[in-house]
Amino acid sequence: MPEKSHRPLLPLWGGVLAAAAGGFAYDLGFPGASIWPLAFAGIALALISLIGRSSWGAALVGLVFGLSFYLLQVSWTSLYLGPVPWLALSTLESLFVAGGGVLIALAYRWLPRSSDSQWVRLIALPLIVAGLWCVREFATGSIPYGGFPWGRAALSQSESPFAQVVSWAGSTGLSFVMVALVAGVIEWVRLSGWRRPFTVLPVTGLLVVAMLVPAWQTAPAGELRVASVQGNGPTGYFDEREPGDVLAAQLAATEPILDESGIDVLLWPEGGSDIDPTRSEAVARTFDRLSEQLDAPLVLNTVTTRDDEFFNTSMLWRAEEGAVDTYDKRHPVPFGEYIPDRDFWYSLAPDLIGLVQREYTPGTNAPVFELGDAVTGLAICFDVIYDDVIWEAAHDGAQLYMFQTNNADFRGTDENLQQLAIARLRAIETGRSVVNISTVGTSQVIDPAGRTIEALPSDVRGAMVTDVELRDGLTPAVVLGPSVPFIVVIGSLAALISAGIIARRRSRDPRDDAAVETDAG
Repeated sequence: MPEKSHRPLLPLWGGVLAAAAGGFAYDLGFPGASIWPLAFAGIALALISLIGRSSWGAALVGLVFGLSFYLLQVSWTSLYLGPVPWLALSTLESLFVAGGGVLIALAYRWLPRSSDSQWVRLIALPLIVAGLWCVREFATGSIPYGGFPWGRAALSQSESPFAQVVSWAGSTGLSFVMVALVAGVIEWVRLSGWRRPFTVLPVTGLLVVAMLVPAWQTAPAGELRVASVQGNGPTGYFDEREPGDVLAAQLAATEPILDESGIDVLLWPEGGSDIDPTRSEAVARTFDRLSEQLDAPLVLNTVTTRDDEFFNTSMLWRAEEGAVDTYDKRHPVPFGEYIPDRDFWYSLAPDLIGLVQREYTPGTNAPVFELGDAVTGLAICFDVIYDDVIWEAAHDGAQLYMFQTNNADFRGTDENLQQLAIARLRAIETGRSVVNISTVGTSQVIDPAGRTIEALPSDVRGAMVTDVELRDGLTPAVVLGPSVPFIVVIGSLAALISAGIIARRRSRDPRDDAAVETDAG
């Protein structure tokens, strides 16, 4: 084993600076700077800062990396509510990053001690480090209150040559590949791999596969003519409006396409109607007339109330039949659409918590609508970042996706572009077209390869009529579904524990050189 393999590459102060620079570079890899190679640079700086670090040192540099990244990545949360939610969310996510940093530092400490083989360093160590990075991403995407899977490494790559990996292994798989590549290069350099050219083969092989293997091809199944409308109405939480103003804006934006022929379905965004048509006969008649005039069903969204519970509801509306199907948002946003443990949080921040008066209940109905001979999958706003909704719709027969969102509370920020990048990756992951329609933009129609085929700019009123390709068949990412993160998480943790046990046993063996080494971490 190389004698210095366990020693820090940087002093602690240097590790802190590298972690801060890494978080900044990592954020630049995401929309809106969208310089995707910088995501790899950010990962590299994060890993370099952790090598040889003690547990407390790793927690510190991990926290710094997390804060440097998340304070930039989710700065849009402060737009209307001020710094408290922004700082709270960024700090919470950064604590998870700190915990993940400790695990990665342990891998860098234990793996070289568990074996003298250079191939353990070149292959096993990068794979375990990548898996532990994904462990942290899994944790942030799951807890607390359903998690916040925003800022996963994969989400920086929607326009890169690596994007097709998501059709094979989902976002977890792409994150894993990205970190494994970076960690592999780092180990190759640490082992002076240029002196032994053949040692670069594992990294080169993974790079070639990740960049050149095409996305999984689903089967064409016809087309659906979709009219999608961006009303640019007063849909922000603090916008001044009267009841019906949002509905009026959507109707005005729909007016120019009413003479279009052959429309199969009309799609409106999240919150496109600020009046529930199931509780207003006048609005119900409005939608009936609209459906009759287009000779097509409508996919709408509004707030509904059932049994004293509020739901963020999309509904399939047909003339004279009304709402023939509904989908309630599966993942309401904690502290935005509902307050978990309200009494506790109210005691800490009564002014902020008091702003959220309406409590949305999570839906349980299937995220698909049948549109005649076609089936569409659904996701409402932040639903799109949760894998389970997307996979369930594909398994239920979705041939395209309709994503409804309302970005009005984040006008002029990167949130809109970040969410749009996620929608683009979902198209590639599932091999399906995506119609992503927002109240205020940016709205796009995306083909199964992730290419934009039609778009509306932000903050304008407009409509698109698009012949959207339908697809059948499931990609490996959808078929494998939760098994990929399960295998990565359990496998990397099991490997880390095993390495720790082996390293401990070897350190007790007087015949092993490691017995005389000290932990410089």
